[in-house]
Amino acid sequence: MQATAKDLRIHTKELIECVNRGEEVIITFRGKKCARLVPFQSKKQNDIPVNPLRGIWKNHAESEDVNAYMDQLRKGRKHDR
Repeated sequence: MQATAKDLRIHTKELIECVNRGEEVIITFRGKKCARLVPFQSKKQNDIPVNPLRGIWKNHAESEDVNAYMDQLRKGRKHDR
């Protein structure tokens, strides 16, 4: 994306939002490229920390039928109507 120096002055928030979405913004001054706005720290897929509890219930056979499993856990606390 390209923007002029005037756009930078008037639409700063919108240009920063574009950069936050991962776009690169080229700033021009008098028709010539003079600056580039890029994210301060790129957010790559590998940079996202992995939660150690992710997938903890993956191979848990008892919880395949979630409703039955929850009824079993709530046994004694569930109010019969």
